[in-house]
Amino acid sequence: MTVPHVLLSGIVGSTAYGLAHEGSDVDRLGMFAAPTEALHGLHRPKESHVSTAPDRTLHEAAKWCRLALGGNPTAMELVWLPAELCEIRTPLGDELIGIRTSFLCAQRVRDAYLGYATRQFRRLEARGDGSFSADTRKRTAKHARHLKRLCHQGLELYTTGKLTIRVENPQEYHDFGERVAADAEVARPLLRSFENAFDETRGVLPQQPDEAAAEAWLRRVRAHFYAPR
Repeated sequence: MTVPHVLLSGIVGSTAYGLAHEGSDVDRLGMFAAPTEALHGLHRPKESHVSTAPDRTLHEAAKWCRLALGGNPTAMELVWLPAELCEIRTPLGDELIGIRTSFLCAQRVRDAYLGYATRQFRRLEARGDGSFSADTRKRTAKHARHLKRLCHQGLELYTTGKLTIRVENPQEYHDFGERVAADAEVARPLLRSFENAFDETRGVLPQQPDEAAAEAWLRRVRAHFYAPR
C-alpha cells in the first residue's frame, strides 16, 4: 500500500506495549495528508487506508484529529510512541507531537479508555467458562491483556496527562491473560477497581480539549499541501 504525504507513522500494538510473543503480527499506525485541492471536489478522498501482511492503518489528518479529540486510545498511541518505534516523522508530525496534550480532556479520556476496556470484558464474558479451543483461549488471553493495559494507560493519562506506551511488567499481563482465559470473572474485579479509581481521582486534564490548537495545526497541513491546478 503506497500512500503519499505520510506525516507520522510507527509501530504500535503488542510490539510497542512489550506484550508481543513469537509469531505476533507487527502493527503499524500512521497519518497522512490528502492533497488540499482534492478536498474540494465532488468526491472526497478516502480517510483511511488499511492493509494486511503487513498490518498497517493510515488515517487522513482530519480523521486522526477527530479520533484523538474523542479520546480514541488507538489513535492516541501515535503521538506518544518512543522515538525508536517511529518510522516516519516529518516536521508537521513533530508539530503534532508538540501539541498532543491539546487533544485531551478528562471525560473523553475516561469514557474512551474505560469504554474500550468494558467492551473487552463483554467479549470475555461471552466466551463462557473457558472450555473452548486453544485458538479461542489465545484470543481470550490477548483480550484480557489489552483490558488490563487500557485500564492502566487510561488512568495514567487521566491523572498525569502523559501516556507510557510500553507496560511496566509484561509478564504480569501475560499471567493475567492466562488466568482470565481460564475464568473470565477474574477480570471483573480489575475493571471495577479502575472504574472506582477514575471516580475517586482528581485528574489533571481539562474539561474540554483545545480544539483551537488542533484546528490551527490542521490548517497548517492544508496550507502546506495546497497546490492549485
